[in-house]
Amino acid sequence: MKAIAYYHSLPINDPESLQDIELPEPVAGKRDLLVEVKAISVNPVDTKVRQNVSPEDGAAKVLGWDVAGVVKAVGSDVSLFKVGDKVYYAGSIARAGGNSERHVVDERIVGHMPKSLSFAEAAALPLTAITAWELLFERLQVREGKTDQGQSLLIVGAAGGVGSILTQLASQLTALKVIGTASRPQTQRWVRELGADLVIDHSQPLSEELKRADHTQVTHVASLTETDQHFEQLVEALAPQGKLALIDDPKALDVTRLKRKSLSLHWEFMYTRSLFETADMLEQHKLLNRVAELIDAGTLKTTVGEHFGTINAANLRRAHELLESGKSRGKIVLEGF
Repeated sequence: MKAIAYYHSLPINDPESLQDIELPEPVAGKRDLLVEVKAISVNPVDTKVRQNVSPEDGAAKVLGWDVAGVVKAVGSDVSLFKVGDKVYYAGSIARAGGNSERHVVDERIVGHMPKSLSFAEAAALPLTAITAWELLFERLQVREGKTDQGQSLLIVGAAGGVGSILTQLASQLTALKVIGTASRPQTQRWVRELGADLVIDHSQPLSEELKRADHTQVTHVASLTETDQHFEQLVEALAPQGKLALIDDPKALDVTRLKRKSLSLHWEFMYTRSLFETADMLEQHKLLNRVAELIDAGTLKTTVGEHFGTINAANLRRAHELLESGKSRGKIVLEGF
């Protein structure tokens, strides 16, 4: 089968950083689905793994943790899906990625694809939807519904993949006042369209931007990018007993700064459940099904920002390059082999 992989960690401008290759057909385990991959999307994790993780023993390493496709075969213990089902999922970082014609994935982290979306539109959602949902409702412990008035959420990097779905979830499903950050006119417009009540510029000091907007403090922060750069400003912006959640990888944070305000720190990593096969691993299946229902009801919308064409090495290199530039908006999708 066709796949896109790498053998050495190389800069994305090197033609060998991602290559078109042939691999043997994968075989589904007991709880696995064998999926025919129709569309994929690209995430910052793809670029981080490519840059920092060298393949073992000279083997090809396949990236890609957002897939939409069709079930072609099921393992002996599969109970949630059948052959022919349209599915979408983010997969497990402990297994081969989905940048291949066929892919195997544990059924407990797979959702039924939204009926109203194309494969490309659906592929934009799984990883970021899981991350945003877990961050908002499990890490920050925000409650669904419109009863908790007076609380607010600052989303740093609201125009990116996770920010694009988090902005929608917070504005549509909670009572939070949603404040997104974006630094360019087109990304600021995108965040407003997704439902943010207020958009500020993260290229400026955040606490000053909030004051200019007549909003001196927030109760919750979702820091999705450059947390180390903004950390002091975030601590200043948070109200006493507020909550700070992050998804990126700052080299160091002085957490003693949180003590005076009794602030809590939360990390979200959507691969935790699949990596450790936690007892509640099935929650990601339920979560993706719920997101699909919200999409089909018109409550949420897909976050496709760019369609880069066919799934091949050249187009994936373009996608990695754009992600590494920090100037992407929404999600980059590719479709078909």
